[in-house]
Amino acid sequence: MDYEYLRGKTAAYYTFGCKLNFSETSTIGKQLAAVGVTPVRKGGKADICIINTCSVTEVADKKCRQAIHGIVRQNPNSYIVVTGCYGQLQPETVASIPGVDIVLGQECKGHVLEYLNNLVKREHGLSQTVRSTDINTFFPSCSRGDRTRFFLKVQDGCDYYCTYCTVPYARGHSRNASIVDLVNQAQSAVDENACEIVLTGVNIGDFGKSSGENFLDLVKALDRVRGISRYRISSIEPNLLTDEVIDYVAESRAFMPHFHIPLQSGSDDVLKLMHRRYSRSVFAAKVERIHKSMPDAFIGVDVIVGMRGETEQFFEDSYSFIESLNVSQLHVFSYSERPGTAALQIPHVVSPQEKRSRSARLIHLSDRKKLDFYKSHVGKEVNVLFEKPRRGGAVHGFTENYIRVEVPEGTEALENRIVKVKLGDFNASKDALMAKVL
Repeated sequence: MDYEYLRGKTAAYYTFGCKLNFSETSTIGKQLAAVGVTPVRKGGKADICIINTCSVTEVADKKCRQAIHGIVRQNPNSYIVVTGCYGQLQPETVASIPGVDIVLGQECKGHVLEYLNNLVKREHGLSQTVRSTDINTFFPSCSRGDRTRFFLKVQDGCDYYCTYCTVPYARGHSRNASIVDLVNQAQSAVDENACEIVLTGVNIGDFGKSSGENFLDLVKALDRVRGISRYRISSIEPNLLTDEVIDYVAESRAFMPHFHIPLQSGSDDVLKLMHRRYSRSVFAAKVERIHKSMPDAFIGVDVIVGMRGETEQFFEDSYSFIESLNVSQLHVFSYSERPGTAALQIPHVVSPQEKRSRSARLIHLSDRKKLDFYKSHVGKEVNVLFEKPRRGGAVHGFTENYIRVEVPEGTEALENRIVKVKLGDFNASKDALMAKVL
């Protein structure tokens, strides 16, 4: 198709939610750039606004609605395209927002060019809603956008149907690209001077459902791609993080000692209410296995507080368990009631005030754990991959085990380079260890 109606246009991109969304937005940007659409300069008015939404919580829905209204006000003459999970789950609500031109469901992300070209060709018409009824195709994505690290989408969708979650309805069944295709995408990233790739997906440990392969073989194949210095595994379910994967990462050429594992609750009773597929003893065993082979590994943990059925006793049980874990940081989320989920049938509703109180305690615990982890590395000499600095910001990067590091200003030439530094004291305002380049 000739995209002559798009050529010469400018576009602005807005992304909400997970790393997977950022990866997909970046890929859409690459597709538009290939037909002559350029990113708008900061402060400029865009001809096209692409808004990739999230719907993981009620708060996420609200933020997306507010953002769409604001973007429309700021860009009254732009073509407004909304996609992502919120667009998939509530397309009519999104389409009713004045100024929105197209609402694309998940499966339609791969056809943004066609919809946009037709829209521009016929100029502004009535808002068009294209909800994906078949959301089980795979939209490939390997891109970095305005970041240093690349994000490689290896899997999409989820078959787990946890009682609190709408992701399977927004993203469809678990499916993936083939190992061959993903290796080729990683090799293409090498050609774009990639140093680090983060593996992303909805449930990446479930990789292989649609190709008859498995996650360990994917990890091994990517490790053989020369030119990529670092890989990171994004969030992976504890029951799918096998001992074989942990052991391979410990000895691999390029996979970093960095794991993000959703726990969601440290109470076995609440885990059963959530329909999670593991117990806390399984989780604890994974943490112990990681530290046995990678003593300095960074382990991030997701926790949901205030789930229906989480009594005070269950929370205290959960808190004590999490406090005992040798993990580096907690990502704390307040439970949000989602329409159509099985959790709505569970009795005992936790009040908003109690949710806030429990969240505050866990966030404080997380701060203590992260500070202890950071301080244990002061004085060490480590390798840091430096990020693309934000305008006016200090130069920062991350160690192999994901400690944020900052160096004095005036060292912008470090971008996308792996450099040895000596770690100094913790700077609370920067949430980083200060460092000296060696």
